[in-house]
Amino acid sequence: MNILISEVIWPEGVEILENQGHKVTYDKEWYKNRRELLEHLRDADALIVRNQTKVDEELLSHAPNLKVIGRLGVGLDNIERNEAENRGISVISAKNANAVSVAEYVIQAVLSAGRPLHEAHKSVTEGKWERKVHTGFEISGKTLGFIGLGEISHRTAKRAKAFGMNVIGYDPFRTEYDYMIDETGVVKKEWEDVLRTSDFLSIHVPLNAATKNLVDREALQMMKPSAWVINTARGGIVDETALADTLHEGRLAGAFLDVLENEPAQPENLILHAPGVRLTPHIAGLTEESQKRISVMIAAEVNKELQGTPSLCRV
Repeated sequence: MNILISEVIWPEGVEILENQGHKVTYDKEWYKNRRELLEHLRDADALIVRNQTKVDEELLSHAPNLKVIGRLGVGLDNIERNEAENRGISVISAKNANAVSVAEYVIQAVLSAGRPLHEAHKSVTEGKWERKVHTGFEISGKTLGFIGLGEISHRTAKRAKAFGMNVIGYDPFRTEYDYMIDETGVVKKEWEDVLRTSDFLSIHVPLNAATKNLVDREALQMMKPSAWVINTARGGIVDETALADTLHEGRLAGAFLDVLENEPAQPENLILHAPGVRLTPHIAGLTEESQKRISVMIAAEVNKELQGTPSLCRV
């Protein structure tokens, strides 16, 4: 079978596919060259992407033999799932494969907010010795609130509780008897309660029509002035203009944003210059371990689909 890969994959994934006898055509930059990508799709039985390749109606119309789309990650906002389903094309994602990496990123953000050691280091190398300036605060006893109670929140909550944090969350699709609440110990709260109570608000929901600008100006102004927002989910869930305004007004302590509505960051984006903002280039789920895990997982599951065995990672 012919397999097309249009974005970065770790070599272990390619090796699995080739060892199964598939012809693999791989170019990590194809998502930038739409015309060339469409030409190669005419003979493709499978397409493997990340989040930059727009798998829309036009693309799918150029792939008459396509049987499966593999997503090297979990977000699906770049894939028109309904169109794929109408064409009988299965879509699989790397379910939970980067959950540990994202959970550790959130905990690192929390720790960095409490004691930004890189700033103390910079101060010392500049010849200063400002112990009072860099006193910081303990995270023990602070409250970490989640918007969305899925696998990543579950793993983050376990780590937060080990630091003595309180963990609460909002998710209208979870009951009191779901494992996140019943076993992990996350206290389920209403939307407003999570916003008002959290010292750190961590977002873990997909981007769709219902979650676009979910954390808007009204939501941000319900939060404590000492609170921090952490977004590792998708840009567009947090209203960036409202967040910038709220930070300039001194109504929030800061924000860790791994994702932006328009990526890479645009110079005119007001959030780039808002006080208290810490930006990273969509790397929360990117560690060597997670990327190898994702590449191996998607390669194996794509192979299953091509061999006629339905993948448990179908979405």
